[in-house]
Amino acid sequence: MAGMILLMTISLFGFVSAEDTTQDTQANVCCEKTTSGAWCQNTVEGSCDSNFRKTPTNCEATSFCKPGICFDSSEGLCMENTPQKVCNDAEGTWVDDSKESVPQCNLGCCALGTQASFVTLTRCKKLSGLYGLETNFRTDISDELSCIAIAAAQDQGACVFESEFQTTCKFTTRKECSQGSSGGNITSTPEFYKDFLCSAEELATNCGPSKNTFCVPGKDEVYFEDTCGNPANIYDASKVNDKSYWRKIIDKSESCNYNDANGNSDSRNCGNCDYFKGSICTEGRADVGDKYCSDLNCYNTEDGNDYKNGESWCIYDDVIGEGRDLVGSRHYRHVCINGEETVEPCADFRSEQCIQSNIEASGVKFTEAACRVNRWTDCIDQDDEEKCLNTDRRDCYWNDGAMFTGLQQAAAAPSSSSGGNVFNGGSITGNAIFGGGSSSDDDDDEGKADSGIKLGGGSCLPNIAPGLKFWSNGDASGICSLGNSVCVVQYKKGLIGDEECIENCECLKEGYAQEMNQVCSGLGDCGAFVNIAGKFTDEGAELKVGGKKRTIGASIVQNLRR
Repeated sequence: MAGMILLMTISLFGFVSAEDTTQDTQANVCCEKTTSGAWCQNTVEGSCDSNFRKTPTNCEATSFCKPGICFDSSEGLCMENTPQKVCNDAEGTWVDDSKESVPQCNLGCCALGTQASFVTLTRCKKLSGLYGLETNFRTDISDELSCIAIAAAQDQGACVFESEFQTTCKFTTRKECSQGSSGGNITSTPEFYKDFLCSAEELATNCGPSKNTFCVPGKDEVYFEDTCGNPANIYDASKVNDKSYWRKIIDKSESCNYNDANGNSDSRNCGNCDYFKGSICTEGRADVGDKYCSDLNCYNTEDGNDYKNGESWCIYDDVIGEGRDLVGSRHYRHVCINGEETVEPCADFRSEQCIQSNIEASGVKFTEAACRVNRWTDCIDQDDEEKCLNTDRRDCYWNDGAMFTGLQQAAAAPSSSSGGNVFNGGSITGNAIFGGGSSSDDDDDEGKADSGIKLGGGSCLPNIAPGLKFWSNGDASGICSLGNSVCVVQYKKGLIGDEECIENCECLKEGYAQEMNQVCSGLGDCGAFVNIAGKFTDEGAELKVGGKKRTIGASIVQNLRR
């Protein structure tokens, strides 16, 4: 039944308080520390540790050995008659006053399940957290005996009484038994038997063993039920006719298959379920009764893997990172709860990204995932690779082969979805995907190119490209226009009319457009790219060479999806 909690008082400080512990008439000094390791002793000078202070007076008259109150804020312990030096070394708080004057040392009754301890509030919080219990600190109880009495009132056992001319029983607490809350027409004073079950033969009640089992509210396990409807011990098919198993409470740790790694999931003969191992009492098949430990884990989930109850993991629409997130895609957090796979979408427009990690405890691996804010907004401001990849501050990646030019001017100036800078060489204009371009073939943008991207160097881009409202002229157009690129190609004219490329010749190759488009699409839902439906569109980019438009093929994005 209920597990017992063992309370221990932990002594934090190793010291001897400042008092004269020797009868030696030769004691003539106060040693801050003796050669034997004792603190603040009145003794002979030769016993003092030379690395510490000493003075020819009584220790209580010294500043360094004057006793006071030492409070450990971590453990919630108050130690009286503690020298300041000892307290400081133990990282405690030393107060030159009485214990009663230190608020942190005020004691109260800390209720811990069926146990109780007379401690400080901080200590109560520490113990409650240690046992996974809610803090229940009572300041109205001012002495330890009264506190212990509260714990005794929570003892569980058989409450035997006379009702309707029969000796019957109810399994309850000592407190409820003494208050006569067992119900029925009680004709005698209830008598409590700690740790006994109502089915114990020596109690001579009308309650006996049965083959019934049931789930007790608030507990994980399957329990036997006696003929009076009281819970007995944890269901064990091999013990159904064992009278000794129906006599007294047997702890969970001593019940069948306690250390089973799966919490006895789907076991037909043992009801020692464990929620933290993926099982809980529910209706189902069993050798005895109709309750068993159901399996709470999730199998063959969307990604094809199995997960434990409580585990969470990330699911993506396609490949992610390094600007490869598809237009319209989203991140999702999946959770296994009581055997069911539930889906929690991260925020839309990829303003959140799903991250996951694996932890291991006692040889058991556990997967945890969370939707976290996508920190992409200052990526393009970074012109240094080390700063770009600082994952403590931002979520970016470093793209070699193309760099931003005149970025601050471009960011400050108003932009539209059609603003490209066109020279007599080649240019690629970035628009929000599906936003279309309104530039005409005869636009004369020569001389306006002071911002955008160019070949060479590197650029810092969002690792998870943000989603943009590409169907409206707003932030999307402003962001996408940062990816505009102009490359001026110079030719040398020969004597007989032939022209020879002498500068920026690489801009005439498809690799130029591909490199520029990679930066453009890495800014968000910009450029020529693929959407979540697998459809390619080049309406988000416009390529011109010598003022004439050229088609951007789907091959331009093939490397982005690898």
